[in-house]
Amino acid sequence: MLPVVRVCVLALCGPLLLIAPVRARAQPMAQPMSQLLVRDSTVGPDLPFPVGEVLDYQVRVSLGGTIGQGQMRVEGPVTERGVVTWRLVSEMHAKRAFVKATDRTVSWLDPVRFASTRFEKIERHPLSNAEERVEIDAAAGTYRDAKGAPRALGSTLPLDELSFLYFLRTLPIGKDGSYHFHRHFDDARNPTMVSVGGEEVVDTPLGAFTTRVVIMHVRDPKHYKGVGLIKLNIDTSACRLPVRITSRMPIVGTTTLTLVGRTHPGHRCEP
Repeated sequence: MLPVVRVCVLALCGPLLLIAPVRARAQPMAQPMSQLLVRDSTVGPDLPFPVGEVLDYQVRVSLGGTIGQGQMRVEGPVTERGVVTWRLVSEMHAKRAFVKATDRTVSWLDPVRFASTRFEKIERHPLSNAEERVEIDAAAGTYRDAKGAPRALGSTLPLDELSFLYFLRTLPIGKDGSYHFHRHFDDARNPTMVSVGGEEVVDTPLGAFTTRVVIMHVRDPKHYKGVGLIKLNIDTSACRLPVRITSRMPIVGTTTLTLVGRTHPGHRCEP
């Protein structure tokens, strides 16, 4: 599962995907499915992020310096086919000299079931453009993209790339552990293994955060061979902020998104 907080900036500094995975070298043992986090219909009011939350990021690559900024926000509520949903939005912008690239990803999330109902991704950069639009019909157990007929859902509680990133904020990260999740709407992308590691202190313009290291083992047979790794530093407070997101890519080296700004509308996760 690849959370889409990325910008395709091939013309800026090589084949850069800001949150693209690299090949995994080793995988820890995962807990059995019976020990996985299970969400029920009471989960909606207990989410660690509210409607109105806005997170701002600086985008930096080790072989190119700071190349852009990004934002993730929670909008809504909005109604999708009779279901009240929250709209998760990720927007990333990169620039080098006069060359620009943008990425906008939107996920419509049912916050009670914690499942996606619709997903859109639009990428614009000098070498090519890409769009993906997916409609999810939970009642029929199918999803449809803009190119074809309905296909069977990979999960009864499906997630997409962006909503999975928010899902990680709901995990019990108080201790080390590994989990397997069959949650992607496309079964070819399942399962996603998530490993929770030790604590790290991350310094940001907003101050120092005590975080837990969370590693995603990503399956994306359409674009990558094998399994990739994405490292997230998730704040250990009740708000579970994704403070830093790191990956390593050929040519550009390590790519890092660091939290630099935050708007929080008086949510109960605040101390």
